[in-house]
Amino acid sequence: MSNQDTMDTTWDAPHPAQPVDGTVIVPASKSLTNRYLLLAALADGPSRISNALASRDSDLMIAALRALGTGIESVDSPDGTVQLRITPMDLEAQMGQVDIDCGLAGTVMRFVPPLAALARGSFTFDGDPHARLRPMAPVLTALSDLGVQVTGHGEPGLLPATVNGTGSLAGGRIEIDASGSSQFISALMLVAPRTTHGVEIVAAEGRIASPDHIEMTVQTLRELGVVITRPDERSWRVEPGRIRAFERTMEPDLSNAGPFLAAAMVTGGTVRIPHWPSTTTQVGDQWRTILTRMGARITHHQDGTLQLTGPAEISGIDYADSSELAPTLAAICALATGTSRLTGIAHLRGHETDRLAALATEINNLGGRVTELEDGLLIEPAPLHGGSFATYADHRMATAGAIIGLAVPGVEVVDIATTAKTMPDFPTLWTTLAASGKASR
Repeated sequence: MSNQDTMDTTWDAPHPAQPVDGTVIVPASKSLTNRYLLLAALADGPSRISNALASRDSDLMIAALRALGTGIESVDSPDGTVQLRITPMDLEAQMGQVDIDCGLAGTVMRFVPPLAALARGSFTFDGDPHARLRPMAPVLTALSDLGVQVTGHGEPGLLPATVNGTGSLAGGRIEIDASGSSQFISALMLVAPRTTHGVEIVAAEGRIASPDHIEMTVQTLRELGVVITRPDERSWRVEPGRIRAFERTMEPDLSNAGPFLAAAMVTGGTVRIPHWPSTTTQVGDQWRTILTRMGARITHHQDGTLQLTGPAEISGIDYADSSELAPTLAAICALATGTSRLTGIAHLRGHETDRLAALATEINNLGGRVTELEDGLLIEPAPLHGGSFATYADHRMATAGAIIGLAVPGVEVVDIATTAKTMPDFPTLWTTLAASGKASR
């Protein structure tokens, strides 16, 4: 793996002299926002999403849904959050030839092609250069097996590709390889209620990546009246029927809360995250378990605020299935006093970049001792030093570099702007938090 172009803009990661002590308002969940947006496009009436995420990924989803005929109005609320008012798409409308930009958003490139199969027209999907490297074959193959005409224009199983929608989809039984991403299953599940006969989705033999995200999809659909049963532990039966129109307020993105909690961990400071839900389907809720095991003191107050105070020394951890939390967790582990082993995350090789290779390369470039495993990373204690931390157009690589920079002077993060994918205000929020310790101690 090679570093990004050295001419890319670098950002001097803040390195506070004191432990941080601050409160951070974390933007809304991307996973929930984009799921509810797509379901609103198929609902039986107008819907409303409050506290919607404003980011590149959500903007790409909104643009894709509008291209398919969904009406989406964005309104700024008095409290500074964004409210979206959505009018469902007309499946009878003739759309003609439509180009859809996926950027680097997995939810757009995986979730929207099945939706396009329900529309009438020819829909070509493409995105950033890195998007042409992200696995797409399970979704495209599943659509073909369900009778949809799908045409590839590049390497097999990758973007760009064209979906020819006829306005309806019969449904049926489909087997999907979900070892590379849970999004392959969620993609079919989200549109299954609007098929003629429903869909039975069977996970092919092998590991199912990020099953928590599939459960998020299941629970979201059930909330809106969709009937889903489990014939066995590797299959889901989604019955045909209406998707109820809804009004929902989005939770804060708990995965994106991770770097701010990490700031308290690596500086021995305190961070408070308001509005942390008491129950949630977000994988980011695992932070409470993970960071407690690594030495944090965590309190979930009655008003919903989660407070974390970091330890004097960070303990290493053995943890499986950290999924999208892995880059943040790896950065924390690189600063721990003990050895850590992160496993069950082989599918991260197919994310925005090969995250396992990228993390090993960049942490080791700063003096770390990270070894790639078949399905994860072995991270051993080592003294780190400053240097350039490349991000490979991956927002979670950028936040990982920022975390290390809090504890190690002289870290320069390449292309911090890539955090706009899910958190456009990250540099400002991070700089403010880094300065909080200096101001309060």
